Amino acid sequence: MIHRTLGLLVLCGLMATVSLQAHHSIAGVYNVKKTEKAQGTIVNVKFTNPHGAMSIEVKNPADGTAKVWVLTTGSANVLANLGISANGPNTVKAGDLVDFTYYPAINGSNLGFLRSITLPNKKEVEFEIQ
Repeated sequence: MIHRTLGLLVLCGLMATVSLQAHHSIAGVYNVKKTEKAQGTIVNVKFTNPHGAMSIEVKNPADGTAKVWVLTTGSANVLANLGISANGPNTVKAGDLVDFTYYPAINGSNLGFLRSITLPNKKEVEFEIQ
């Protein structure tokens, strides 16, 4: 009986460890102590789990060069709850010019975690950290 109980406890501990490792902290990828702002044109929006993504082309005003930023969002459910869906009240689509605030990637790449987006109708939508 003791061996079964001990075995069950070890198994539960292993399962909890795997579960914790599967969900990562955004602080490991993004600088959550720093927000940056930019304006750009939506390239695409992906409604996926566990996190969605928006690709936004940002032009450098000084020389006109453009970079595409990939911004992580909440899950497809979070986006839908915010009205950001194929036909929701806060829908964004390719070609929309938007302002956005994000946590930049720690490694300096064109990657960020979206904090808020100002839609073409000037409505701001804020994202919660998950």
